[in-house]
Amino acid sequence: MATKLIAYYRVSTARQGQSGLGLEAQQSDARRYAAACGSIIIASYTEVESGKRADRPELAKAVAHARRIGGKLVIAKLDRLARNVVFIATLMENGFEFVCCDNPHVNRLTLHLLAVVAEHEAEQISARTKAALAAAKARGVQLGSNRPGYWTRERKAAWLAGLSKAREKSAAIRRKRAIEKLADLLPTIRQQRQEGMTLQAIADALNAQNQPTARGCRWSAASVERALRLTVQG
Repeated sequence: MATKLIAYYRVSTARQGQSGLGLEAQQSDARRYAAACGSIIIASYTEVESGKRADRPELAKAVAHARRIGGKLVIAKLDRLARNVVFIATLMENGFEFVCCDNPHVNRLTLHLLAVVAEHEAEQISARTKAALAAAKARGVQLGSNRPGYWTRERKAAWLAGLSKAREKSAAIRRKRAIEKLADLLPTIRQQRQEGMTLQAIADALNAQNQPTARGCRWSAASVERALRLTVQG
């Protein structure tokens, strides 16, 4: 089965976007890559934005589309990615594949090696900290909340408040991830609903297009309603 490709193009200025300067070359590179590996470009997203910025909506849509269909993100040139670690972190967290036509050897494995080094350093720090705490405990030092008098009324109230905030933050993170996965579909869903389409009609249209939900399932009226609530809460 041919690999499904989602192409992402970026030009730095509005003039480049309007004239096609730089854009046509990126499109040509992506098409050549697809032909060489027997893949199919099923959608493309074009950004007119500086590479120094990480808040790029078209990139978010491309990433969301690739993740939902289990496809691969294809970028013509490595410098089309962000010039910071935000995009790399997103790649590692979201776990999808991408390829740069001008440097096909740069992939998630390369990024994973860099992450392993950082993880090893963190483990070394953690091991030293645990050893120091174990030595203190062996000397009879009581640590953390086991210390006598630790749980005052104020401290317990602060702990409960922190627990509540943590739960709220966890819910916000789950909502944010769902929005990211549906970034390319939410505007269309919202517009269709505003135009009077029923929830089931929207679900049927998405299923006809083979568009999975954020969890990779088929759409239903209930899942469309949940997606619409995401747009309000997000």
